[in-house]
Amino acid sequence: MDELKIIEAVNLIINSKSITAFTGAGISVESGIPTFRGKEGLWSKYDPNILDLNTYKNNPEKSWPIIKKLFFDYMGNAKPNTAHLSLYKLQELGFLKATITQNIDSLHQQAGNSNVFEFHGNARQLVCFNCDETELVSETTLTNNPPKCKNCDGLLKPDFVFFGEGISESVYVNSRKYSENCDIMLVIGTTGEIVPASSFPYLAKENGAKIIEINTEKSTYTDSITDVFLQGKATEVMSKLVETLEKFIK
Repeated sequence: MDELKIIEAVNLIINSKSITAFTGAGISVESGIPTFRGKEGLWSKYDPNILDLNTYKNNPEKSWPIIKKLFFDYMGNAKPNTAHLSLYKLQELGFLKATITQNIDSLHQQAGNSNVFEFHGNARQLVCFNCDETELVSETTLTNNPPKCKNCDGLLKPDFVFFGEGISESVYVNSRKYSENCDIMLVIGTTGEIVPASSFPYLAKENGAKIIEINTEKSTYTDSITDVFLQGKATEVMSKLVETLEKFIK
């Protein structure tokens, strides 16, 4: 880990007024949640078509058992790691104002962050196609049979964004607002390939923000808009970053 770059990032943070974090799958890998893309990603083993909205509507008996396995069995016991907890610490210190996440695992909230915009929704609850009633995920809903609404017996779907489904307008508007008004965007664990979410670091940069990037490998941002690239695991880099920051502000 490059100590000089850590200090450079800390100096930017100390002089900042508003940090927005932008996170992807890489921040949750060390919590035991596998990524979806790449050579070892889940989409190399399973057909992404199970998350097509019409496929699920028309053939839930085929899609649901795989969705249950990938999104609930794998994620069910995951806990926030030190990267999530470090973001909470930045919030407590008054630097972090918002977190935009592409993840659906709710680990940011479990770590204590309070202003989280889940760009792709969440796996905490299910929503009915017919009446829009929501229901928290529980043992009664997580059977091998497609879940049904208690209110109208309609088909329930996980409350995250399927292929062919739009992004929540309020989440999009708030994500834009915090991207446009931050003076630092902390990009963690994302390659920058998923649109439209990938646009937010560029939007922040266009509005004068510095970009601090934490990734194990270079992303689409690294050589284009990143000001400080901290290469390494999110847990290790974030822990070191906050540890150094606390020494500077004591």
